[in-house]
Amino acid sequence: MSARRKVALVTGASSGIGKATAHALAAAGFEVIGTGRNTSRVTAPAGVTYLDLDVTSDDSVASVVEQVIGQFGQIDVLVNNAGVGATGAAEEFSIEQMQDVFDINVYGVMRMTKAVLPFMRAQRHGRIINVSSLSGFVPSPFMAVYVSTKHAVEGYSGSLDHEVREHGVRILLVEPGPINTPFGAHSVQADTPLPLYASGRRTFDEVLAKNTSGGDDPAVVAKAIVAAATDRNPKLRRTAGSTAASISVLHRVLPARIFDRIVRKFNRMPN
Repeated sequence: MSARRKVALVTGASSGIGKATAHALAAAGFEVIGTGRNTSRVTAPAGVTYLDLDVTSDDSVASVVEQVIGQFGQIDVLVNNAGVGATGAAEEFSIEQMQDVFDINVYGVMRMTKAVLPFMRAQRHGRIINVSSLSGFVPSPFMAVYVSTKHAVEGYSGSLDHEVREHGVRILLVEPGPINTPFGAHSVQADTPLPLYASGRRTFDEVLAKNTSGGDDPAVVAKAIVAAATDRNPKLRRTAGSTAASISVLHRVLPARIFDRIVRKFNRMPN
């Protein structure tokens, strides 16, 4: 292990969960590189350097990873946090729009992972922490496109972890529940809305606004990410926030039919 400070690279670090994570990792003693599409207006605290990054661009990803390795000589932790929400009925999204969401939420994670893995394998240690969601293991109506990206990240992470563990690298998941961020306002809206889903969409928007406004602080997720980065024997999955923890337990112990009813009730859907 290097005697230098450990280096953490955090995507989507200009606001919300990513920004809180960058601050928390710096406070935990990491040298942190935070990224975003445009970080020129982000005020960097001590221990955090910001770089512009587009996770949908192979060239941008390669350039940032090369800059970090060139400056610091190592990447000990990668936090794949960059992502975008997507709200609306699945039928209302065009294929092109769905591909755009997957390009950020899924292929962005894969691009970053492929870029840092050779360095982590060479140094025989490293942790890649993928920010998933409560939606990574439970359904959420009117978020089918977003939910499918998080299910994909869960499957990718769990499988890849087995492939690279023998090389000293771990792939870990953090699964937040509702978090008090402008998630709904910043989400992609379905581009081909249909009248028959209008009422359900309005109800969903109300549920989402209530859940996020009453959700946990992003610092709760940042704390879970720091734990994943520093625990001697890290868990593959860890929830973040009280709602995610409760729903995770119910998902494991309840019969499928009862859990299905809970999902519908939680989302104010007709029986």
